Amino acid sequence: MPNRQADDESFLREALPAFLSEAREQLDQLEQLLLELEASPDDREQLDALFRCAHTIKGSAGLFGLDEIVAFTHHVETFLDALREGTVRLAPAVNDVLLRCADQVRRLVAQVDDSPLPDGAAADDREALIAALAAMRPGAAAAERTPAGDSTPRPAGATKDGTTAHHIALHFKTDTFRDGFDPLAILEYLATVGTLHEVGIDADRLPGFDLLHPEDCHLDLSLVLVGELDAAQLEAAFDLFREDCVVRVAAALDEQSRLARDNPAVPIGEVLQAATGVPRQVVDAAARKQRGRDGDDARTVRVPADRLDAVINLLGELVIAGAGTALLAQKTGVGELIESSHQLGRLIEEVRNGTLQLRMVPVGETFTRFRRVVRDTAAELGKDVQLEIVGGETELDKSVVEHIADPLMHLVRNALDHGLEPPAEREAAGKPPQGRLVLSACHESGGILIRIVDDGRGVRRDRVLARAWERGLLEQGVTPPDDEILKLIFEPGFSTAEAVTNLSGRGVGMDVVRRNIEALRGTVTIRSEPGAGSAIEIRLPLTLAIIDGFMIGVGPSKFIFPLESVVEVIENRRTESAVDTRGCGVVELRGQVLPVVGLRALYGLDGPEPERSSIVVLKASGQHYGVRVDALLGQHQTVIKPLGRMFRSLRGMSGSSILGTGEVALIFDVVSLGQLAAHPPHPLHPQSPVAGDTRQAASISLEGQPS
Repeated sequence: MPNRQADDESFLREALPAFLSEAREQLDQLEQLLLELEASPDDREQLDALFRCAHTIKGSAGLFGLDEIVAFTHHVETFLDALREGTVRLAPAVNDVLLRCADQVRRLVAQVDDSPLPDGAAADDREALIAALAAMRPGAAAAERTPAGDSTPRPAGATKDGTTAHHIALHFKTDTFRDGFDPLAILEYLATVGTLHEVGIDADRLPGFDLLHPEDCHLDLSLVLVGELDAAQLEAAFDLFREDCVVRVAAALDEQSRLARDNPAVPIGEVLQAATGVPRQVVDAAARKQRGRDGDDARTVRVPADRLDAVINLLGELVIAGAGTALLAQKTGVGELIESSHQLGRLIEEVRNGTLQLRMVPVGETFTRFRRVVRDTAAELGKDVQLEIVGGETELDKSVVEHIADPLMHLVRNALDHGLEPPAEREAAGKPPQGRLVLSACHESGGILIRIVDDGRGVRRDRVLARAWERGLLEQGVTPPDDEILKLIFEPGFSTAEAVTNLSGRGVGMDVVRRNIEALRGTVTIRSEPGAGSAIEIRLPLTLAIIDGFMIGVGPSKFIFPLESVVEVIENRRTESAVDTRGCGVVELRGQVLPVVGLRALYGLDGPEPERSSIVVLKASGQHYGVRVDALLGQHQTVIKPLGRMFRSLRGMSGSSILGTGEVALIFDVVSLGQLAAHPPHPLHPQSPVAGDTRQAASISLEGQPS
């Protein structure tokens, strides 16, 4: 028995993280279902899914002895069962209480591993929530216990205290242990929903000793369960176990009911004395069976993020090593070696694509979290807001998604507080009383474009200018172009709020938003029309690890464009297009004028200009422009390395990459480069650190940077 206890404790330690992760997923799903049900409160399919979420959390928590979670979730589950049966209707007030219940369960789950709670999390108010749930159930008072001596007829199996006794027979299949299932888990679960009596084992099913196999299960259990669940609820409770167990539930006979009332409950630890040799499996049976019913989800494997990151880093080194091997093979001129290196390169590319796909997740999973934020914040501000999500299926690297959640949270709250007006103000302006907030995502130019659009009052430029003059960000009376005025919003400490509230007025937020997005090699811009609303656009790379690139050369320097941004390449003679000292020019392309930027002039690169060159046509933000280059070096698997401090302020660049030869090539940010093409700065000084061969400067900037 001591060994069995040690096995149990080891099982709990190993399986508890999986339970916590799944419980949080179930809570997220429960919250989203509640928000979706506000629009369709009678959707039986969603109501059933809502009940299953609470049921799964309760059942899994019971396996780990988390009694506080089980006790509170039992009240929520009971109420949700009444909800799906139609005895209670999902009104806004009911939804408010259930959302608070979800927050309470989240708090209890967080207490298990002392994880931090979200900002603004409500205090522990279990008793108040339980009372609120009871008050909203019709006839709750009538469900009190029947007074002593009451001779009112009761259903078969009903006891005097209002509970019901059921006889349950459990026949476990022979492969139960091989499937990673523990019969004791059922008894532990049943002990959380009622009291066990008359637990027995059918010894007739046990084979002779010579036929006994240690991996076969020969258990048949029978018991009487006294509790508040009716037969239908018990049948539903066994949905988690039906693949490995045949279950029969019937109302207990009067004699069994009497024995159940008179006999003490059976301790769980004494139930399976005949099966003490059965090893405990290190599988969370309830969670596993729940996933097993969902088809393909049964093949899901949870992998710690740090392990996946380590594989991605090694893959990057493999790509660099493979490129070096291909170059060496070319130098040898040996056909078989060259073919072998090409085959190796193809395999590396397939491994790269497959591995990076493991980290891609739909951005809609992040967007849906804001439904609750919009609902609660709008209610706090007295506003009516409809949230629309567009392009939620667009996939983005998980590491990028994790870092973008907080900036998006601030931008959404900012739109609700500053952008959208109260209903009365909207009606006075000739708008519908309900405001509209749109979160959208789409792929563009080898990256992802996220938009936060509202139809509110827009940015009041006069107020922004007044605050900028007041804080010394601009000289008094100076009025820059509209684009520059809007950029002032992202200055540290800048705020146009007239009073400090829970949401705004402290001047902290928008500068942090820009800093966090730029740390991801992204950009953020804002467009606004007074009275019509605002649109904030965030452009991010799809991944922070490896991309397909198109390498070009200018003099001794090499650069890389994201391959998805390249539209076409056209030949160019020196006389056909010329650029000024700022690197700006134009060329005719199929009857249209195409802006062209010259990298040699723009960045002050050394080396004579060749007689014949090429123009690489790029697409960014829906616009086309060209880049003059000396040499086309072809497609290149690009391992992205961060830029050092020396180059972080260099416009037009988003990162760097190490080539197979050991050289360093800078990676262009095609959006920023396009802005330079449209609005070129003054020519860079010849002694600029990027002048001449970028390899030495970039190598310096990469010192100490993580791979």
